[in-house]
Formats: sequence, C-alpha cells, structure tokens
Amino acid sequence: MIRKTLFSKQALQISIDRINQLQADKTPLWGKMNVSQMLDHCSETMKVARGEKELKRIFLSYILGSMMKESFYNDKPIPKNGPTHKDFIITTTSDFEKAKKELIDHLVAFQEAGMDKCTDAPHSFFGKITKEQWGLGMYKHLDHHLQQFGV
Repeated sequence: MIRKTLFSKQALQISIDRINQLQADKTPLWGKMNVSQMLDHCSETMKVARGEKELKRIFLSYILGSMMKESFYNDKPIPKNGPTHKDFIITTTSDFEKAKKELIDHLVAFQEAGMDKCTDAPHSFFGKITKEQWGLGMYKHLDHHLQQFGV
C-alpha cells in the first residue's frame, strides 16, 4: 500500500499523473474555483509547507486548532466547500499550463528536500504539527482538490 504522504516518491508520482490528467476547461464537481485557480491555490499552500510563506495563526485556531488537528492528516476526507484561509483564496485565473508546472515543481521540490527542509512553523489553524504530519496533510489537501476536478 502506498503511504499517502508527499514525502513518498510513489505518492508524488501518482499525484503528478493525476495533475497531468487535468484539462484547462474542466469544471469542478463542487466549489467556486476553476482548475487554474485550484492549481494556484495548491501551489500557495505548498509554499507554506516548504517554508517559503509564513501565515499568522488566526484567533479561532487557538481555541479549536488543537482539538481538530488530527483532521489535517488522518484518513477521513476533507469536507466539500469548507472554509479557506483568506491568503489561499484565488480570484484571478492564471495560465493553466504555467499553473500546472508550478504546482508540480513545488511538489517535486518538497519531496526531494525531504523532512529536513519542511517548515517548522506552526500551521495557521492547527498549530504545531510534525514534519510527518505536514507531508500527510499536504497530500490529503492535494487529493481533495484533485477529486474536486474528477481526477
């Protein structure tokens, strides 16, 4: 069985293969983003996991974050149409092929760098999480959005 973490070469390759199945005109099964916006959204979240972007914790996270932390990396699906951090709401549409390449580049760089280069910063909602949990959670997030577009 393939470990569902972006630190796994197998999980990475499966994710890239799924991204490459996307079409620029693909409509989402739920949500408001088009496919290019989803790719940009996922790239922005990867910047956080890679330590290239740091977000301040939101107030509510100090109350609920630790109680809900496991939902970031467990095997339960992410609910459809859930809330999105304001820094990850993408309203413009970029070039599809460029957005696809950028996301794949982030994924490859994350996997190749390994846990040593994964961020130490707390998650903006869940707070302190381990590097292993980052890998699991980022895979889960990407999988959620690829399912959103039927791949």
